[in-house]
Amino acid sequence: MKNIVLIALIFCSALAFAQQDRTLTHNKKTNLIDVVYYHDNGQISQTGSYTLDGKLQGDWFSYDHDGNKIAAAKYNKGEKTGKWFFWEGNVLKEVDYSKNKIANVVEWNKTNIAARD
Repeated sequence: MKNIVLIALIFCSALAFAQQDRTLTHNKKTNLIDVVYYHDNGQISQTGSYTLDGKLQGDWFSYDHDGNKIAAAKYNKGEKTGKWFFWEGNVLKEVDYSKNKIANVVEWNKTNIAARD
């Protein structure tokens, strides 16, 4: 019965978003809903997964309009966890989360790193 409800939910969601602003897939191996969001130009905006009760789970990635990765994040049952990364020009920000709160932030600059090599 649960599977029928899940399939119906996915089908209804797919119909509601027929403009292709996102795609949903039930991953039977992980029992998660894998989702891909799209920018208006068709490029991928975000990828990630949800638990069946709608909580963010696992690795999430964000991309700009040109398809360049701009963020990498991790969730565990809807809570921010582990290392997150944000790319902006020559700067990489590494943010550590613990218990859904920021524990540490490190900023890396490609110019400074190259000068040390």
